[in-house]
Amino acid sequence: MGRKVTVASCSLNQWALDFEGNSKRILRSIEIAKSQGAKYRLGPELEICGYGCADHFYESDTLLHSFQVLKDLLESPVTQDIICDVGMPIMHHNVRYNCRVLFLNRKVLLIRPKMLMANHGNYREMRWFSPWRQIRQVEEYFLPRMIQEVTGQDTVPFGDCVLSTKDTCIGTEMCEEMWNPDSPHTYMGLDGVEIFTNSSASHHELRKADQRVNLVKSATTKSGGIYLYANQRGCDGDRVYYDGCAMIAINGDVVAHGAQFSLDDVEVISATLDLEDVRSYRGELCQPQMGNEPKPCHRIKVDFSLSSCDDIYLPTHQPVEWLFHTPEEEISLGPACWLWDYLRRSGQAGFLLPLSGGVDSSSTACIVHSMCVLLCQAVEDGSREVLQDVRRVVGDESYRPQHPRELCGRIFTTCYMSSENSSEDTCSRAKNLANQIGSTHMNINIDMAVKGILGIFSLVTGHRPQFRAHGGSHRENLALQNVQARVRMVLAYLFAQLSLWARGRPGGLLVLGSANVDESLTGYFTKYDCSSADINPIGGISKTDLKSFLLYCVEQFQLSALRGVLAAPPTAELEPLTDGQVSQTDEADMGMTYSELSVIGRLRKIAKCGPFSMFCKLIHMWKDALSPSEVAQKVKHFFRMYSVNRHKMTTVTPSYHAESYGPDDNRFDLRPFLYNTRWSWQFRCIDNQVSDMSAGASKQ
Repeated sequence: MGRKVTVASCSLNQWALDFEGNSKRILRSIEIAKSQGAKYRLGPELEICGYGCADHFYESDTLLHSFQVLKDLLESPVTQDIICDVGMPIMHHNVRYNCRVLFLNRKVLLIRPKMLMANHGNYREMRWFSPWRQIRQVEEYFLPRMIQEVTGQDTVPFGDCVLSTKDTCIGTEMCEEMWNPDSPHTYMGLDGVEIFTNSSASHHELRKADQRVNLVKSATTKSGGIYLYANQRGCDGDRVYYDGCAMIAINGDVVAHGAQFSLDDVEVISATLDLEDVRSYRGELCQPQMGNEPKPCHRIKVDFSLSSCDDIYLPTHQPVEWLFHTPEEEISLGPACWLWDYLRRSGQAGFLLPLSGGVDSSSTACIVHSMCVLLCQAVEDGSREVLQDVRRVVGDESYRPQHPRELCGRIFTTCYMSSENSSEDTCSRAKNLANQIGSTHMNINIDMAVKGILGIFSLVTGHRPQFRAHGGSHRENLALQNVQARVRMVLAYLFAQLSLWARGRPGGLLVLGSANVDESLTGYFTKYDCSSADINPIGGISKTDLKSFLLYCVEQFQLSALRGVLAAPPTAELEPLTDGQVSQTDEADMGMTYSELSVIGRLRKIAKCGPFSMFCKLIHMWKDALSPSEVAQKVKHFFRMYSVNRHKMTTVTPSYHAESYGPDDNRFDLRPFLYNTRWSWQFRCIDNQVSDMSAGASKQ
């Protein structure tokens, strides 16, 4: 009958500037799509060069190598008899654009530049690309000579256009365009486009996946149509993790979707759908465009059909239910996949973690354990790529992981760094957790190193600092805490470099950090201490979420040692013990609870609140627990701590981005690091408001 189409969408684990690897993964996805009967294959955004090239987009090499890959794709027999939709940067009239290139049988059909840029949060597309502003307008693009020699074409259409096959019409969106209120799929649908495609590089954040799904469903609920969504997967070379979730929808229903978290470098989903279902759906809802509407979409005709004449017996895909992961599952899976990408691509032999027995370092250890669970499962499921990568990491071509605990012992080293201020409780908690996950564990006493450093100071100055508990000043007390913390960082890197050497094994270890997002907000950590590391899987996750995650790990991984971790008060253990017990706690030092910090962090970053507007919101949010004057003290204390310690964020360990209120100075939160920490005008406004409220209350 010629009305059923089979289309395919992909999630690819592309890597910035890995042109050879990216090309192989693209070809593999096309090969799989064809094996599934697809006549159209969609890939993620900028898949040829990788989305995260950043300032490498300025380099002519990036454009050149992208065209070289496109040439190979055009010439490959794999790409024949299927419309291929790939992403790459292209310069047109000396302006750089983020583009989709659609080609078929060694001919470029059209080039569609991105019209709406992602330029907030983690994204800086306007730094490297210009948006195509000419709505429904098309120009001629002169192909590079290397492409002309393959295609026999001098020019191809470049601009806001759609592809018209013999049986349907296909229109392109790109990532941010779907999130925009003025999405192209709206006007394309009203002009008869039946299939919409979206190539994306959308990163993982906790509790975000349903937003994407709802946008795709709503795009076809309004006016019908088929929607293909492709996404990047994995660590492209930066702090974010792209979480896949390729999907295909029709008339408001998802009929096929891929995994959100997976170790597979290439995932292809396909669906067979009936174009008459779109036409029937629209027949009741859609009206023709009126005379005052913009001109119709520019159609590029191609002599090709997505359907066949004998498709009457071809079954179509039916709606499926999307089961979303819980936040605890997301913490277990997202950072674990990100860590594995980083480890296998870094050339290192594993991880080293200073394990203190607290919530943060225990959470990091559990994420590594979760990574080992995923690796063992992938090997058991027959993944040759994962097995090869594991063998390369452990340095044994015959190795085959048998159990997550056994693999953990191969690639994960934990160390408890004790001092005279450490308690037996934290030491035993760290040891018990290490035993349960299987890490190679060491106990390292740092007292000798600390005393040596203080001895040098005393020799030079003639003074020996004392803890506050022993009569010392605040400055002395803080300096003595920081010495311990920084010694731990130095020892962590020493053992990361040489512990495998001492065991007669090749390679080095990546040092893992374990400072959570709330501590970064206030700067409650020592600059260049053991929170300074190579990477940090929990740097974008709140303490509240980490506690929930550990409860999940108790049940999911049978890690009973975590119960003791959760029951203990968070403490740095940098001050002397009192009768053998910890007297220092994190929340007392910070002057607020972790749950309060999470609220403040969201107001500061997401709601864009300064001190006064934050106070105005919190007096209502916390009215049942705190008076206006108490709220004022909390707000002022936070902003003092935040501004005093903001400089620490300039050197913060690169962290997995998991929350939209992260304070990462280097990428996400572009704010000053030198402040007037008195906030005199702002705090005076708060004090005046408190006085007005108190006066108003006394009159009632």
